[in-house]
Amino acid sequence: MSTTQSNLQLRLSVMMFFQFFIWGGFFVTMGSYLLEVFKGADGINSIIGSAYATHNWAGLLAPLFVGLIADRYINAERVNSFCHLVGGALLWYAAGVTDPGTFIWVMFAYFMLFMPTLALVNAISFANIENPDKQFPGIRVWGTIGWIVAGLVVAQTVLGWIDIPLIKAITGVENAQATNIPLKMCAIMSLIYGVYSFTLPATPPQAKGQAFSFSKALGLDAIKLMTQRNFGIFALCSFLICIPLAFYYARTNDFISAMAFGQESASFMTIGQISEVLFMLLVPFFLLRLGVKWMLLVGMLAWTLRYFLFASFPESPALLVAGIALHGICYDFFFVTGQLYVDRKAPKDIRASAQGLFALLTYGAGMLIGNYILGWWGDNINLDGSSQAGWLDGAFMFWIMPSALALGVAILFLITFREKKEV
Repeated sequence: MSTTQSNLQLRLSVMMFFQFFIWGGFFVTMGSYLLEVFKGADGINSIIGSAYATHNWAGLLAPLFVGLIADRYINAERVNSFCHLVGGALLWYAAGVTDPGTFIWVMFAYFMLFMPTLALVNAISFANIENPDKQFPGIRVWGTIGWIVAGLVVAQTVLGWIDIPLIKAITGVENAQATNIPLKMCAIMSLIYGVYSFTLPATPPQAKGQAFSFSKALGLDAIKLMTQRNFGIFALCSFLICIPLAFYYARTNDFISAMAFGQESASFMTIGQISEVLFMLLVPFFLLRLGVKWMLLVGMLAWTLRYFLFASFPESPALLVAGIALHGICYDFFFVTGQLYVDRKAPKDIRASAQGLFALLTYGAGMLIGNYILGWWGDNINLDGSSQAGWLDGAFMFWIMPSALALGVAILFLITFREKKEV
């Protein structure tokens, strides 16, 4: 690799670090913060679910934003800069909001700016590196590292073994996750990142002069793949399995905080990302031996097992950690294998649209519905997530719901998806 490419890869790696540090820095602990700032509010579980649903709504609408603006009119690095500069200001404002409805709308506005940047950073990378197959994984992994580092900074410790008292040294606050400090920290990082984005290599619009297609932007021109029996079943189960997935992202941190790890919970949540990196390396090994069907099924059953552990053993720190560590299997065996399956089943001319449809069904529609269901379910069983006693009383009922949903989807997939093996 030339010196120029090495320097470029470093700059793009820094971009990925910023991108996911900002997201992981406040998103994991947002539920804990909302429990504190809106303590005593009616329907607190629905408030949390609605707040997390804002990023799913934005995920549904973001392809239109990217397709219409970044792909046709303005350089990707400039759009990225604008989104993070304005997004940083919105995060700072959100940190001072004390009305649930206002907070939800501010977060929706923020994610409408943030979610398009997930595609923009990929576009900037692919447009400026010589060998994407070899270089991009090394760039993208810095995003996961950024997410992990953010969790450790907010928790101010590495799993209770090594202290990282940066926030305490600056603010004097020990339990940062229950305050607005993560929002303010990420707001500042977003502003810095927005300025840094101006220094990224120029990435002109790739579709300048081409007509904008609403259906293509949402991946709807790949719907014809649904007429294939197995792909249709795969798409349906992908949508359904992401309904219980939403429970993990929205409520696990405040759950393990109350039950075992207190203010250090954000640090323990990073075990999921570490597991994700490790199992990512093992996907080719298992895919060759298990095939697509069993890889996807193992991923679904891992969700079932994780929630069952949370429901049945809420007082066991070791089993809570085991449930978090299952994230690598849950994510990589399902999402990475699913993306590979889509790539192999879709004709070349609609491959990008097919991947967009997969994202729309999972992180868009599936998790959107899941966030509203978890809010409704939490309020329906009168879950008090602000205390250990509240979680002890409601943990089984709350977590057994997504466990049962995931098991039902796994059984449906096992019975109906009949393709013998695909490699």
